[in-house]
Amino acid sequence: MTTLLTGQDDPELERRLSDELDAINRSSIASDDETPFSIRATDDAGTLLGGITGWTWGGCGGITSLWVESEQRGRGLGRRLLAAAEDEILRRGCDRVVVATMSFHAPGFYHRHGYQEVGRTPEMPDGTAKHHFHKRLVTAHPVVHAGDSPVTG
Repeated sequence: MTTLLTGQDDPELERRLSDELDAINRSSIASDDETPFSIRATDDAGTLLGGITGWTWGGCGGITSLWVESEQRGRGLGRRLLAAAEDEILRRGCDRVVVATMSFHAPGFYHRHGYQEVGRTPEMPDGTAKHHFHKRLVTAHPVVHAGDSPVTG
């Protein structure tokens, strides 16, 4: 007989489920290069002002979390963190990035930075929605035409 046990937070179960799903992913997808990244923004005293975490895997990058301290919002720190993450994702050989955000967080922020909304999960708590975004990244390599010689520095 199978028993179902309902509970609260269960780190052991969370870890086991993650490990089992990772094993399925590895057997289903050829890429086994999933690697996390993080970027911290601090002041001179080392106080955290914002940060971004994410991952790269199989040519795709993902943003897990982006946060900026309330007094720093509207000053360009979020833009700088996002640009740094995109640079890191490109550096790792990936050409696209995905992110999801709640309707009360930052969908407009991602739209302004070239992200396309590819889906929305409605009816989240208090009438909110979760917005899913995708962006194709382009490299900043100069275009060299036939007969031109690339400039090196």
